[in-house]
Amino acid sequence: MRISPFDSGGRRHTSFASLEVLPEITDDLDIYINPEDIKMDVYRASGAGGQHINKTSSAVRLTHIPTGIIVSCQTERSQFQNRDYAMKMLKSKLLNLKEKENKERIEDLKGVQMDIAWGSQIRSYVFCPYTLVKDHRTGYEVGDVQRVMDGDLNEFIYAYLKQNIK
Repeated sequence: MRISPFDSGGRRHTSFASLEVLPEITDDLDIYINPEDIKMDVYRASGAGGQHINKTSSAVRLTHIPTGIIVSCQTERSQFQNRDYAMKMLKSKLLNLKEKENKERIEDLKGVQMDIAWGSQIRSYVFCPYTLVKDHRTGYEVGDVQRVMDGDLNEFIYAYLKQNIK
């Protein structure tokens, strides 16, 4: 709370802010697939396609053993082309899986997010007419607002950790 210099009545005003601190998760778009982790099956493509398609085993099915992801391709004429296309599909699926895991990690790290509204604050900072910082979860208070604003949060962290040990 503070007294606004823009309020001619000199009344106290309240502001709300929300802050998220998350670790940076690197985005490795280059996905390496160990050849030993892939099982490749070849079979004859089905459907219309003329004389060539029903005589050769050009269709490819790749199984990524660690994840169990299976992709297959039979749209190209040669086994090599189908294998290349299937590898692209497999890399795409592995990238999608990796992004999903990163999203889940972020959700775990974030925890429960409160509304930005009166009554859901973790701490109150009073700047005027007196100075006070109070942690509403633990009841811990400090009278030196500037020290806390400068980043000295250790006592608040200790109070929170002590409360959660019990």
